[in-house]
Order: sequence, then C-alpha cells, then structure tokens
Amino acid sequence: MVDWDTLTRAASDIAARAYAPYSGYRVGAAALADDGRLVVGCNVENAAYGVTLCAECGLVSQLHATGGGRLTHFVCVTLDARGAGEVIMPCGRCRQLLWEAGGAALEVLTPQGVLTMDAVLPQAFGSEDLGRVVPPGTNTP
Repeated sequence: MVDWDTLTRAASDIAARAYAPYSGYRVGAAALADDGRLVVGCNVENAAYGVTLCAECGLVSQLHATGGGRLTHFVCVTLDARGAGEVIMPCGRCRQLLWEAGGAALEVLTPQGVLTMDAVLPQAFGSEDLGRVVPPGTNTP
C-alpha cells in the first residue's frame, strides 16, 4: 500500500525549494520508482519563459540520474498560502514525460483521487507508435 501522505509531503518539501521568482507558483513532484526509490523535482523558472523547467522534468531526470527504472506512483503539488501542498495535475507536456517514465499503469494522485496514467493521458503516444513510421520513399516500415 502506498503512503500518499508521505509522498505528498515529499512533493511539498521540494516545492519549497522551487525557483519561481516570476510567477510565485512553486511546484514540487514526488514519485516512487519500481525499486522503491523516492525521486523528486521542483520547477525552475527562467526569464525566457519557454525554457522554464517543470517539476516533472527534474523528477524524471533524477530517476535516470540515480539508476533508472520505472515510476510506479506519482504526485504533483503547488504550495498554498499556508505552505501546504495542494495536489495539482501535470500539464500536457509533463503527462507525456510521465507516460514515458511510468507507462499506462503509473498511479497518479490527482485532485479527484488516484488514477492510472491511461486515464490521465488516454490514447497516449508511446514508443510502440514509433514502429509505425514508414521511411521516406518506401511503402512499408
């Protein structure tokens, strides 16, 4: 059984370290890897908004930097006025990152409860879709 409260606290703790001088919207993410490791990430804003890093990006980077594997459980929060973590949904880009790192079975704590990634990102694009590519100048993959 996953302790979602502990995972949410870890996301809140790392959200407090977010670099968000422009929006003030501090985001933290925490997840469990298939070997039991806890991985975290926080958002890092940039004056050139397009190069801002989402919390999920840092989390997936930490996953691979500390040994790889697959994500099994994930939560993302922003800090409310009291500094407590309020569960939020990952943006579309980050849902794709999570799909790649955890697949359809990844459990995500959402504002509406725990959902699997196939509910959070239905009909997702994945590595199996790359096999459907037809090379230029041919009629078969």
